[in-house]
Amino acid sequence: MTVLAAVFAALIGLSLGLLGGGGSILTVPVFVYLLGFQPKEAIAATLAVVGVTSLFGAAGHWRAGNVNARLAATFGVVAMAGTYLGAHLGHRLSGAVQLTIFGVVMLAAAYFMSRPRPAEPAHAATGDAVHRMPLAKVAAVGIGVGVLTGLVGVGGGFMIVPALVLLGKVPMRQAVGTSLLVIAMNSAAGFAGYWGRVEVRWGFLALFTAVAIAGILAGTRLSRRVPQHALRRAFAVLLVIVASFILYQNRGVFLPGDPPATAATGG
Repeated sequence: MTVLAAVFAALIGLSLGLLGGGGSILTVPVFVYLLGFQPKEAIAATLAVVGVTSLFGAAGHWRAGNVNARLAATFGVVAMAGTYLGAHLGHRLSGAVQLTIFGVVMLAAAYFMSRPRPAEPAHAATGDAVHRMPLAKVAAVGIGVGVLTGLVGVGGGFMIVPALVLLGKVPMRQAVGTSLLVIAMNSAAGFAGYWGRVEVRWGFLALFTAVAIAGILAGTRLSRRVPQHALRRAFAVLLVIVASFILYQNRGVFLPGDPPATAATGG
């Protein structure tokens, strides 16, 4: 693994630890445009890396009491069904179309990241948080997050965290920890949908994931000290820049006169 790959693996882990999401938003373009993966291979690899890394991050939050297991199970099971469906839908699309959808999702993520997070609930959520959540909305958000996870490899933390706070009245730190567990569940379901259909570079992924895990453990500790609002604003700007590059590279999808870039047509 190159030094550049190691640096980005650490940054991806830090993002997940600090923000409870955002890691997969960076992982796909890193794999495609910096490391030469084909789009479908990059999406499957992203699901593996982000899933394992998020699980380690969730374990750290669990020890700190910041994971609502019942809430994660309720939200995660619905999302997993959508993820498996999204992975199968992804096989019917070209790599360029998947990356174009990914670019649009990045812009949506930038919007959510740049907005102030929902206000902290006045009272901490208790074990009955699951029962207070509107099930129809939980199902809709869960399925939506799941389909996006399977289709383009995003973990959905930028959607899961606000949903848990607004729908479940969950304290912010608990929403971040619970989000990581849901992302791990989603990623496992999505990777299962790609299993046997794409090449998996196990040796490289093991090293990349190990560095990302170190990053998420550091990010989890730093999350109590770093000003979250400024960090999210800066991350949103980065997402807009990367999304613009991806959409330009794959402009042939929506501008018939321009063929997609070579790097985005494989898979």
